[in-house]
Amino acid sequence: MQIFVAVCVAALVAVSLAAPADAPVPQIISAEFDQKPEGGYVYSYETQDGIKKNEQGEVKTVNDEDNKPQQVVVVRGTYSYADNDGQLHNVNYVADENGFQPESADIPVQA
Repeated sequence: MQIFVAVCVAALVAVSLAAPADAPVPQIISAEFDQKPEGGYVYSYETQDGIKKNEQGEVKTVNDEDNKPQQVVVVRGTYSYADNDGQLHNVNYVADENGFQPESADIPVQA
């Protein structure tokens, strides 16, 4: 639950920093969090201004550089938001032992 609260607060801080100083802070209209006993989780939220995020984490065993097994949390998710012109932006991502890997039509791809 603490992770969920921290993520929601971070999201609202990010939104408020991007908004003009006199703009109201969007209200959270839905939020869910489910912590799994093995360490995984599922969470989502939606704000009044249309920001949405869905994410799930699952524990996976991988070998480190010394070929010793270690547990990592693999995170898969998506978020979306509308920019100031009302255009919707979607980002899908995976974060695992290979780092953060976002995918979106809005992210330039190196040729």
